[in-house]
Amino acid sequence: MRINKYIAETGYCSRREVDQLIAKRRVTINGRVAELGSTVEEDDDVRINGKPIAIKKPALVYLALNKPSGVVSTTDPEVPGNIVDFVAHRERIFPIGRLDKESEGLILLTNDGDIVNLILRKEGKHEKEYIVSVDKPLTPAFLRSMSNGVRILGQKTLPAKVTQEGERVFRIVLTQGLNRQIRRMCEALGYEVRKLQRVRVMNIHLGSLEKGQYRNLTEAEMKELFETLDYQPEREIAKPKSAYVPPAPVKKTSRRQLKPNQTPKSRSNASKPGTPERWDRGAEQPARGGQGNRGGQQGDRSFQGNRGGQQGDRSFQGNRGGQQGGRPGRQGQGGSPGGRNPQGRSGAPAKPGKRR
Repeated sequence: MRINKYIAETGYCSRREVDQLIAKRRVTINGRVAELGSTVEEDDDVRINGKPIAIKKPALVYLALNKPSGVVSTTDPEVPGNIVDFVAHRERIFPIGRLDKESEGLILLTNDGDIVNLILRKEGKHEKEYIVSVDKPLTPAFLRSMSNGVRILGQKTLPAKVTQEGERVFRIVLTQGLNRQIRRMCEALGYEVRKLQRVRVMNIHLGSLEKGQYRNLTEAEMKELFETLDYQPEREIAKPKSAYVPPAPVKKTSRRQLKPNQTPKSRSNASKPGTPERWDRGAEQPARGGQGNRGGQQGDRSFQGNRGGQQGDRSFQGNRGGQQGGRPGRQGQGGSPGGRNPQGRSGAPAKPGKRR
């Protein structure tokens, strides 16, 4: 890391101000005067005006991720689908151990390099539990062989705890971490793994954590983990957060579905003062202007198309007329010249807000 960035991240001053201090020969690295563009390592002794300065290291985080199939357990940014990009955590984290790309389930991540090295050195001394589905029914011979050990990669695997969970499903607890170990063991016995899920690492369980989600380890989990490893972190630990809980799916209900103790609402508007009641489709409706080709006996206002019939107060006749009420109509026009009475009915104008 460049010296100006290193000092700026401590909050001492800005990069530009650091460059000014370097130009004045007031910054040293391991006793030597720093130059513009000098780089420093984490353990270097950096001083300003003879006083030591140290960069503040981030708090330690310990995460449990339910890794989906297709995510690669690598920190290499050039690898598509790498686990670091998938999690996108604010801290620079890395996985503890590995889980095959095709496999899914629990994997631990942290920014604590010391505990990673400690766990990997003691990998043969802690348990990892898996649930495995294969392509054909299990047999007692298969379960016995998986339990006693199978020869792969030039060696025989260590004994494991194996229990049958279903016709083609079994649970296995390993204390080893060979490359694609379970898949290779099954292949050696003539089986093909269809699904492999890790559900536990030491005292950390996958539980109900949703696929693709992660959570901070709880204080109880970290305490037991540190005691098992005989380890005590030297830095501050980030405050654990509760496990991720996915939102409940929104249940779409019909508009007509009633809640308990709810009285169904009438489609009628009669309860609203001054509002006419809606017509029922099954009842006879009063006639309105604008009827089509056939006329018949209507209410107080009508519009007749080609064939006329007996009408009410006012009429409009098409090509063939019949007996009309009120004033005789012209062919193709209303009762008054130029079309319909603009007030909508013969006689006096209708009062607003009422139907006749």
